[in-house]
Amino acid sequence: MAEPLGRVEKPPAERFRLGKKLYLVPLVYLNEDAPPEYRERCERYWQQVEGQLGNLETKIGKVDWVYHESVYESGEAGVKVVEKINPASYRVVRGKCDAGAVLEAIEGKDLVEEAVDWERCILLGFVSERVASKVLELYSEASKKRYEFMAKRISETLQGNEAGLLLIREGHKLQFPSDVEVFSVFPPALDEIHRWVRDRAWGVQGGAKVEKEEPEAREEAEVGREDAKATKGAKARKKRPRQGRKRPEADS
Repeated sequence: MAEPLGRVEKPPAERFRLGKKLYLVPLVYLNEDAPPEYRERCERYWQQVEGQLGNLETKIGKVDWVYHESVYESGEAGVKVVEKINPASYRVVRGKCDAGAVLEAIEGKDLVEEAVDWERCILLGFVSERVASKVLELYSEASKKRYEFMAKRISETLQGNEAGLLLIREGHKLQFPSDVEVFSVFPPALDEIHRWVRDRAWGVQGGAKVEKEEPEAREEAEVGREDAKATKGAKARKKRPRQGRKRPEADS
């Protein structure tokens, strides 16, 4: 019997055991004062992340290195920083490190601080278009250097057939090394969080969308907010560069 047209066979997971691998997890922050509905979705999200990571490790390879956005210290010192800035992702990081993985600093202190300072300026808004254009240019340059530093750190530390875990905010502009296979972890609960944030921002009342103030619980942190948000604050847009090669999202 002829094989149905259009059928695409998934490559066996074993083939990915050889070579460098990077498990990419969208970083979602959970503030202490977050509403119960958001907290519930966030906790479900991180539970699903742990499940999908476990599935990847079983099929492809155990996590050897952990990289976390905004962290420029390695080892136990870096793990403590993660605990302080985001207890939700700390649970995942602690679990992998206790299982033998090593947290490696992926950021450069000066580069992070420069990007954050320019971002703060952008979020305040501008009166002068000339000033806005200049600040955006400097912010873009700082962000570019920051992401280049991240890519270099991954390339320098991830070796042989090792697997790394990267926790980074959505909307990043990191270009992954060409010799690294990237596997996206995208749990169903992430869509739930997106919908919750969107609904709270606009509010659905009687079938009509009414603009409302966004909740404080929106996934934000001082370091590494999405560039798109910063650009919006300056009333300008910039084209996102094409990202590196990625593999299909992990199965639940």
